[in-house]
Amino acid sequence: MKIPTLETTSTRLRPFKLDDVDALFQIANQRDIFKYFPNPAPWTREKAGKFIQSQLEHWQRHGFGWWGVEAAEHPELVGWNGLQYLPETDEVEVGYLISQTFQGRGWTTEGTIASLRFGFETLGIESIIAIVHPDNIASQRVALKCGLSLVDRNNYFGMDCFRYRIEAKEFMKAV
Repeated sequence: MKIPTLETTSTRLRPFKLDDVDALFQIANQRDIFKYFPNPAPWTREKAGKFIQSQLEHWQRHGFGWWGVEAAEHPELVGWNGLQYLPETDEVEVGYLISQTFQGRGWTTEGTIASLRFGFETLGIESIIAIVHPDNIASQRVALKCGLSLVDRNNYFGMDCFRYRIEAKEFMKAV
């Protein structure tokens, strides 16, 4: 499958490349970058490579996945954004992570809207969720800005999380 590239005002969501390992390794080793993740430990280069490979395989299996994010003005990997299938709950999650160097510029919101649009308009997905740690206020704001609504508090990946959701028809009205 050819993974599409999506353009937003400030970013490019493009397929991960195997030579993204060093850039992803650098991002994954920023202090507290995984503070709100189930496993907050920094990554090895090997883990960064396995992550990229697993995302490319996810695209092949499901027809969607996480893209590598580049800034239009800075064409190197700055994070990820996209859709992930959760087999445990049979849901599709929108997920994102941006290097701390580039946070606060609206890129995560732009990428999330582009990911949701791809899921709803291109793939015909009916509902997409976001899973957010209760203390991660910035990610909660992104979810709300993108039209997702808080549904409940549940356990995902072994931790307590807020679950946000948006239906296709709600998204189409909001954008």
